[in-house]
Amino acid sequence: MPSTRRTAHHDDPRYSLLHSRAARWGVGIGVATMVSIGLVLLFLLTQATNNRALYERNYGRLFTVNVVVAGLLLAVIAWIGMRLYGRLRRGRFGSRLLMKLAIIFAVLGFLPGMLIYTVSYQFVSRSIESWFDVKVEGALDAGLSLGRATLDALSNDLVAKTRTASAQIANLPDAAAGLALERIRDQIGASDVVLWNSQGHLIASAGQSRFQLNPDRPAPQLLRNVRSQRTASQIEGLDDLSPNADISGARVKAIVLVSGTGVELSPETRFLQATQPLPPSVVANAVAVQEAYREYQERALAREGLRRMYIGTLTLSLFLAVFGAVLLAVLLGNQLARPLLVLAEGVREVAAGDLSPKAALQGKDELGGLTRAFADMTQQLSEARSAVDKSMLQVDTARANLQTILDNLTAGVIVLDADGRILSSNRGATRILRAPLAASEGQLLAEVANLADFGKGVQAQFHSFLGDREQHGIDHWQQSFELHAGATGPQQDATTVIARGAELPGAARLLVFDDISEIVSAQRAQAWGEVARRLAHEIKNPLTPIQLSAERLAMKLDGKVDAAGQAVLTKSVRTIVEQVDAMKRLVNEFRDYARLPAAELAPVDLNALVADILHLYENDGGSGVRVRAELDAQCPLVLGDAQQLRQVVHNLVQNAQDATEAAQRSPAPAVVIRTRQSDTTGRVRLTVIDGGTGFSESLLKRAFEPYVTTKSKGTGLGLAVVRKIADEHGARVDIANRVEEGETVGAQVSLSLPLAPVAV
Repeated sequence: MPSTRRTAHHDDPRYSLLHSRAARWGVGIGVATMVSIGLVLLFLLTQATNNRALYERNYGRLFTVNVVVAGLLLAVIAWIGMRLYGRLRRGRFGSRLLMKLAIIFAVLGFLPGMLIYTVSYQFVSRSIESWFDVKVEGALDAGLSLGRATLDALSNDLVAKTRTASAQIANLPDAAAGLALERIRDQIGASDVVLWNSQGHLIASAGQSRFQLNPDRPAPQLLRNVRSQRTASQIEGLDDLSPNADISGARVKAIVLVSGTGVELSPETRFLQATQPLPPSVVANAVAVQEAYREYQERALAREGLRRMYIGTLTLSLFLAVFGAVLLAVLLGNQLARPLLVLAEGVREVAAGDLSPKAALQGKDELGGLTRAFADMTQQLSEARSAVDKSMLQVDTARANLQTILDNLTAGVIVLDADGRILSSNRGATRILRAPLAASEGQLLAEVANLADFGKGVQAQFHSFLGDREQHGIDHWQQSFELHAGATGPQQDATTVIARGAELPGAARLLVFDDISEIVSAQRAQAWGEVARRLAHEIKNPLTPIQLSAERLAMKLDGKVDAAGQAVLTKSVRTIVEQVDAMKRLVNEFRDYARLPAAELAPVDLNALVADILHLYENDGGSGVRVRAELDAQCPLVLGDAQQLRQVVHNLVQNAQDATEAAQRSPAPAVVIRTRQSDTTGRVRLTVIDGGTGFSESLLKRAFEPYVTTKSKGTGLGLAVVRKIADEHGARVDIANRVEEGETVGAQVSLSLPLAPVAV
């Protein structure tokens, strides 16, 4: 069970020897190290007789590690003793019990250890002496002599066979000796048979030496011995053999003098050499006996050092055992006294109001059960407090998540009380209503600036909804509202919202609304298009007859009336014709907006198109506003309808000139038409910049609706036609004010046109 720890101080009854985390880690590491060293010592003692080389090779490291560990344990014990003495002098609770237990366990560990050490010392000393017995040494000498006798017998047998076989080639010439040597090799079972002359040169050979360019020659001293004794033998490959070496090279060689009989056909002295491999079992046994004898002699010489190693290991083991017993005494004493210390500390913490989980001992005695019951009680109190804190955290988290969701909604959300006061709102509501709702919390919605009608309408809807809810079984109401429809009229500054209300628990009210001005604008544009189509059809039909009738009337009465009447007639006819032409232009604009032909998209050089249009404005003296082109020379072809794009440029340039002229700046800034290629979007941007007064915030939102304009003259269809043409081209059209140093210095309209496909 987890427990919280505070920094121990001298007045804390639980301030025991091993209470701190550092002390527990130190004791744990010390005990683990002691156990590890003890296991290593035991393993090496059991393996000493079987792998003496490994024991001797690591004895130095083992001895050093044991000395270091013994020193560390001695230092730990000294530190523990000082702590115990200090606790005893201060009269700490449980100090005398810990001291008594430490002394008892130290004595219990030391006395049996000394007894075992004495017995082990005598046993090891006598056992080492018994290893080197006279009978063992005699048996090894006898085995070594037996091996030598076996090798001598094999050598003498090969010499006898070779001497007997030499008679077969005694009278043969050198040229015929090869076949005889093969026969001799098979007879005596040799691996190699060689015939040498008196100078040690090869005459013939059979066996492995046939395939050697320079077979090993017999030594000159060996040949002289054969001349004097007629035979000689030697054993090769046994001098440097070790237990793991390859024994296939061990062999015995026999050399005999070849004596001739009868007439000497070959007066030169010759030697017959036979080589036979030694049996592997014989060689292996001989090597094993030789190695055992050598190792026995080494151990006999190093018996005193071996005894010191074993005695030293036993001594270090005793030290480790004694130190471990003392350390164990402290640990066990702490375990016995710990229940009382835990209870004393726990009672004091609970009295101070600390309900954190307490340590519970797992012992089966009464004190352990008492600590567990006390810990369970405090744990239940702590869990109850944690559950409350967790619930509060979950509520706060859910509230934060909900607020994040509401803040990122495009729709507006307001929570009202029963009287219509604002309890909370999101950013979408502030944006749509264009009012500081966050600063107006606690106020009536109807008291917020410019929202009086909206607040009253919402409150009326809630009253009607609550009255009809039980009768009709509805769970919400829905209504649309027009906001900010001031003196300028709803067409210019109004915002249309669709609102939906429902009741929340606790008599709170939820109001959700969204800005549908763009949807209404699209519906209005569609309706205006239908109206324009019908008006164009109905108005255009009588215009031509009216114009023709007026012109015919002027023609018929020409010269038939007096001068005054003629002047009135001419002026009246001219007025009728001019107004009919104006009506035709208006009807044509209606027709162009309502029945804009489908765009015929093809690659268009936008720079050439703009340059061609600007030629018309170079000689235009009707406007005092210049037009300046900033064309990107690297601008690629765009995909569009040349005629419709020409109409777009005309409309934008004309509107820019009108806006710049209306601003009456001196000197009047030039209208800028610019083309740029965007590497990021892969499109060409056409921008027209004016130096007028810009657009109001409300007009920016509705600039592309039909009949929305700030000019005293005009139909308000120019930007609407531009928007329709842009939609036909799959282009994006943007409108914005240009602001410099906080002052509006004009407006700009931009179109992003797609690139024409590159011909492959």
